[in-house]
Parts: sequence; C-alpha cells; structure tokens
Amino acid sequence: MANFSDLISYFEDMARRHVEIGHTDSEKHFFRMEIDEVLGGINRTDAGYPMLILEGYSFNFTDNRSDNILKNRSGAFVLMGYVNDVTNYTAIHEQWDYLEEIVDDILAKIKADKRNPNTPVIRNFDLGSVEVSLIMNEIGNNVGLRVRYQLTSPQPLEVNTEKWLPETSNSGS
Repeated sequence: MANFSDLISYFEDMARRHVEIGHTDSEKHFFRMEIDEVLGGINRTDAGYPMLILEGYSFNFTDNRSDNILKNRSGAFVLMGYVNDVTNYTAIHEQWDYLEEIVDDILAKIKADKRNPNTPVIRNFDLGSVEVSLIMNEIGNNVGLRVRYQLTSPQPLEVNTEKWLPETSNSGS
C-alpha cells in the first residue's frame, strides 16, 4: 500500500513533467502546504507560477461488518496563479480558466496512471469524488483552484504478531 511520501513524490513528479507548471530544483513550482497557509498568504520568494501545492490528507475506515475493510483517504491539491490586480475581475477569470485547463490535464494524467502498474499510489484515486473550488488570496494576489479528492483502498488490518509482545497472564490479581 502506498503512503503519503509516495503521494508527495507522485505530485512533485507531475509538477516537473507538466510543461505549464515546469517545477525544477532551481525554479520551484511545487510545495507542500495546508489550505490555511495558502489562504493566509503564500510568503515565499522562491515560488514560481503556476504553483502546484499538495495538502495533507485525513483518513477513516469503512467496515461493512465483514473482512472487506476500506481505508478512505481524503486530500486536496491546489493550483495557484498570480494576478497583478485583485480588483481586475477579467484577469482573475482568465487566470481561473487557464488553471482549470491545467487541472483537467492533471486529472487526465491521474486517470491514465490509475491503470499503470508503476504508479500504485494513485490506483485507488476516485475521480467521482473530485470537487473543485475557485479560491483567491488577496494578500499575495493569488487566485487558484482547490481540488478535493478521495483515495479508497482495501485495508486488510491483519495483526502482525512480530510487532506485539506476547500476552502475559495476570495471575497476581
């Protein structure tokens, strides 16, 4: 089963490979942040636009009273752009349209990678769970799209006896 570090690597690689995002070691376009950091103002001088930001995820389990336990991981990524004037709604709308095209590219790549055995981290990405919201941060003149998603995967939850000390009887009670 893939973990969060695998997901970070996957999205960073996508930021490197998408020609519009163009993340490199010297020109940063990929970051790990949470939504409150994004909305509070991205205070980075090394950031380039468009910027792909991966948020952390939360998870829960679905138990249908059977051995088929599902792990449901809910996360989000943000694609941010920049406008010179946050009162110029034409420029904001054009930036949102531009970013929406890139989000569509990202989702198309995820859809293709779901079938690729070399990208197991994204295999359980539920495209039907995707919700996209337009966002704006007037502090940094940033506009963007926040994409929420869910990864649902089987989770056997089997006890690994090597990770537990043997039970001892409490005969002194």
